[in-house]
Amino acid sequence: MVGGSSRAAPRVLHLHSTFAAGGKELRCVQLINAFGQQLSHAIVSADPGAYGASEGIGPGIDARYPRSFPSLRGKPWPKRLHALASAMKDYDLVLTYNWGAMDAVMAHTLFHDMMDLPPLIHHEDGFNEDEQDRLKATRNWYRRIALGKTSGLVVPSEVLEGIALEAWQQPIGRVKHIPNGIDTKRFATKPKRDALRGVIKHEGECWVGTLAGLRPVKNLPMLVSAMARLPEQWQLVIVGEGPEADTIRDAAESAGISHRVHMPGFAADPHRFVGLFDIFALSSRSEQFPLSVVEAMAAGLPVVAPDVGDISAMVSDENARFIVPRDDEAGLAAALLALANDGETRKTIGEANRFKARAQFDEAKMIGAYRRLYDSALGGGVLR
Repeated sequence: MVGGSSRAAPRVLHLHSTFAAGGKELRCVQLINAFGQQLSHAIVSADPGAYGASEGIGPGIDARYPRSFPSLRGKPWPKRLHALASAMKDYDLVLTYNWGAMDAVMAHTLFHDMMDLPPLIHHEDGFNEDEQDRLKATRNWYRRIALGKTSGLVVPSEVLEGIALEAWQQPIGRVKHIPNGIDTKRFATKPKRDALRGVIKHEGECWVGTLAGLRPVKNLPMLVSAMARLPEQWQLVIVGEGPEADTIRDAAESAGISHRVHMPGFAADPHRFVGLFDIFALSSRSEQFPLSVVEAMAAGLPVVAPDVGDISAMVSDENARFIVPRDDEAGLAAALLALANDGETRKTIGEANRFKARAQFDEAKMIGAYRRLYDSALGGGVLR
């Protein structure tokens, strides 16, 4: 039986649709680092070129990337699902993430008893553009079946918790609501002007900044268009990587602000540079509990963002009026302009956000909750 393994460090298998540096991937890295050498890790990305988040894994951590693992993409035919299940047998715990890994979850449920598979915990962090407006009925049905043998379903937001209980019909004991958290103290120090690789903050400049995967669901061309209404000294800094990079550059050129839009790519350790921003902004069509908002709050920034997921509940009461309807470019631009023209309000809101982040979203609480969940699945007494 896998659970009876005599290995010093239990083997954990992580199955991701992508391991590019996005919110769920960086939280995964955060937990990997927190557990240190108590676990060894095998990380699989359905996109074979997307392993950017691995740069954040600390030294001394046993993390491997088995490229021979069966593809997470394809039709859910029995032969393929059987191959996925067989590939899980040598691990002590399987962790799956989002819809892109749902075939592996289905394989685990179908073959769990026959193959004596290790426990599996699934994580859902939100939806891509194909479900940003409405959940697909066929996927709801598929999830209901696939999640049948899981040891837990982790969601970071109250919105997703409701979806898991109602649309996916999961029993209340299986659904674990664990809000994302960060080491808030690391964001207290003001960064140097050149802390962000490739972009230097010059005297007299003000920055609207965002951290986001460059994907359609993030709706970054709308943020670019909204930025065009701000005064010349305001720059937009988009930190992230992804397939929409050229589309965003085209939007900047069309708006006539290419010289004010900077895209340095992915940058590790946000605490080193987020404090350079004067306003943090999102334009996403779908979010749940974005870690980047917590990071911005911990750095003492005001947040302008659409009212999606839990964002309006995350920010301080003082910040609430700058959370705008989804896809409302005019509202987004007006909120940015109001804050751009009022430095005192930026400071007041930023301090309120910092206080709330430290009080409610510090990583110690999150890591403790994951530690208890994973340790229970491993049989107890493994994670200290």
